[in-house]
Order: sequence, then C-alpha cells, then structure tokens
Amino acid sequence: MSVPLPFRYRTVDPGVPIRCAVGGEGPPILLLHGYPQTHVIWHAVAPLLAERFTVVATDLRGYGDSGKPVPTEGDAEYAKRAMAADQVAVMAELGFDRFAVAGHDRGGRVAHRMALDRPDAVRALAVLDIVPTRHAFAHADRAFATGYWHWFFLTAGHGIPERMIGADPEFWIRARMTSRHAGGTPFDPAALAEYVRCFDEASIAASCADYRAAATIDLDHDEADADRRLGIPVRAHWGERSFVGRNYDVLDVWRGYAEDVTGRALPSDHYLPEEAPAEVAAELAEFFG
Repeated sequence: MSVPLPFRYRTVDPGVPIRCAVGGEGPPILLLHGYPQTHVIWHAVAPLLAERFTVVATDLRGYGDSGKPVPTEGDAEYAKRAMAADQVAVMAELGFDRFAVAGHDRGGRVAHRMALDRPDAVRALAVLDIVPTRHAFAHADRAFATGYWHWFFLTAGHGIPERMIGADPEFWIRARMTSRHAGGTPFDPAALAEYVRCFDEASIAASCADYRAAATIDLDHDEADADRRLGIPVRAHWGERSFVGRNYDVLDVWRGYAEDVTGRALPSDHYLPEEAPAEVAAELAEFFG
C-alpha cells in the first residue's frame, strides 16, 4: 500500500537508507509513525495536509522499507537521537532546513528528541498520544505496567521477544492494534497488510532494540536534558478513549517539558491518524499553518 497521489516515493541515504513519501506544496511538514506501523499510518491524513503543505512521511530506521541496522550491545543504533538525526538529514536532502514535525507513538518520541537536539531545524512539534518517555518511566505504576506491558516485554534480553513475536508476527501486529482501537474509523485492511509485510525478522529485532533504547540510552539523554524546556510551540493530542487520555493530565505533563503547549483529546483510542484522520488533519493544519 502507498499513500495516495500526489505522493511520490524516494529513498534518501544519510547513512541508513530512509524510505519516504513526498507530496503537496507549501511549508514543509514531517510525519513520523509509531509501533508497529510504517508511514502508511498517515494514508488518510497526508493527502489532506498536502492541500496546503509539502508533506514528507517516512519510515523510521528499523521499520517499513527503511534500513534496519543490526542492533549491537547498548542499542545505540536505535537511540532516538540517532533516529532523529536520520530524519533531519532526510529533510535537508529534500531541501528543507527548517520544518514542522508531527509524531505518533514512537515517532512522537523521535520528534521530541529531534526538537531538543535540533531546535534550529524544528519550528513546531506535534505529539500524538504520548507523554514524554522520562515521565512515563518515572511515574510507572500498576496501571502503566498492565496497560503498557509491551514496553517491558520488548526490552527483555536473550532474544526472548524476538523469538516469540517471530513465531507469528501477523498475530502480534493484529492483536496489538485491535486491542487499542475503540470506535472511530476502522483500520484499512490494506494498511494492516502493509504493516504485516514490513514486519520481518530484521524489523522485529530493530523494534525490540528501539524499546530497549527507550529504557536505557534514551533515558540517559533525557536525564541530561532534564532542566531544558522546548521553546517552540508544542501541540499535544490524545485519544479520549486511550490509556494516555485516561491516565495522564496530558497538557500539564507536557508543560513540564515545553513552554508553549496546546491541544485536546480527539475521538479515538491510540491510533489517532487512522481512527480520526479528518480531526487529526484539521488540527495539524491549524497548528502548523
């Protein structure tokens, strides 16, 4: 599955090949996906935004049709700093030295790190259905451990999650996604099939490394920046029926990490770009406009 016209595809290689779809005209916006998706999660949102913006939707390293470096001890290849650097390099190659970025789920964590590391490049940040990683771990409780149990499962060593997920990756993807969907627009079967196609052995290993990095090297980077607050505008949206919406005062949390924060709940569970695409597109267009 591809994002509908007027999008065109290309691969940019800043060290790790990054697959991207580019379409529209106007101020540039970078769209980043979450787990276990690809850029295709934006299939209904990106064409709406392309009416006013130049939209770039990429596969993060380790996901989709982008490069999947083999994880090494410490998982530095999947630190959000490395993943963010890929995306800044892609945008520069496309001719955009300064741009807005929206990230859902893992993509939101990459985007948050990008805004911290490259304030010269990121003019505005939108995060969908997350609170900062550092806050999530610092306030983990029984609700978090049961609702976000996959965070801990995917960090297990000795190849345990890789072997277990690899036994039936299609079941894993469909189970993860349907368990976090409540009303709204149904998942597009072609999008689900694309996520399954891309979730090969290399992607399974990479995505586990992504989660291990979040619990280790990413936290080290976040602790080093604990006294910094983003000075750019930040928009936070969350699903009114999502775990994030039920368990956090999202705007209050983000105001501890950024000076200018706005946002609201949208009618969905976790997968906002697929469950509430019209609302997401309208909010992002208003915010980035």
